[in-house]
Amino acid sequence: MGASELARVSKRLADFKSELGLSSEIKWQKTDPTNTERYSKIVGMFFDEIRAGHLAMRVMFTQNAVQARGLTAEQHSQSYYILYYQFLKHGFGLRHMPPHDEAPRLRIYLDEIGDTKEQIAKFRGFIAGLTKDSHIRRTGLTIDEQDITEVRSHDHVLLQCLDVVLGAMPFRLNDKHLAKLPGTNRRGNRTRAKEQLYRRIHAEICRTTNRRFNIGSTTGVGGDSAGRWTAGYLHWVFRPSDSHYDAGKTKP
Repeated sequence: MGASELARVSKRLADFKSELGLSSEIKWQKTDPTNTERYSKIVGMFFDEIRAGHLAMRVMFTQNAVQARGLTAEQHSQSYYILYYQFLKHGFGLRHMPPHDEAPRLRIYLDEIGDTKEQIAKFRGFIAGLTKDSHIRRTGLTIDEQDITEVRSHDHVLLQCLDVVLGAMPFRLNDKHLAKLPGTNRRGNRTRAKEQLYRRIHAEICRTTNRRFNIGSTTGVGGDSAGRWTAGYLHWVFRPSDSHYDAGKTKP
């Protein structure tokens, strides 16, 4: 997405958010019966922009049952950054970016990580180093450290829409839609509202990908590697190359 397209899409979503009377930050955890329908509407517009080719969304998650092997103590302590790096490197298909008349410049807006300045600076250096990858280098892509910055989701409606879609995934994968009120055999109103919103999100993803979407699986690109760059929505279950499956960490 170019800078002008980013501004246009962001303004359209922000204006629609205002029309819906959503004055505060949109977040999955805020979902309740009073805002479910309005959240559904802005999610619908968000996916309209994806289907129109104005946005691309990538989701990566790990399964607790898949346990990495052979990691050092440092790798364990840096696991968040390692996963984030793998997501940025592979999630958007940068290796499959088509040729451009001018060298494309990538700006990366990270949601606030909340770590030390030294750690963030180190991470930015690693991200900028993505252009050293032989496949990415052939695309001519440039990434300057000054173009990698943290932002607050409160100030960016696109990140707020992402939060809602992302929040729906663990809600369903961890069977939180089945949660009952303490001492009862019935679900609370907020749980029901979240399930309703999840169903809307699931339907939008199915419509966008033109397939029955299983949130616990990686979405394919039909054998066309270029789809890793061109697809509007992709879902990636990350599995370390050296790992084992711990059945004891799965749902009953």
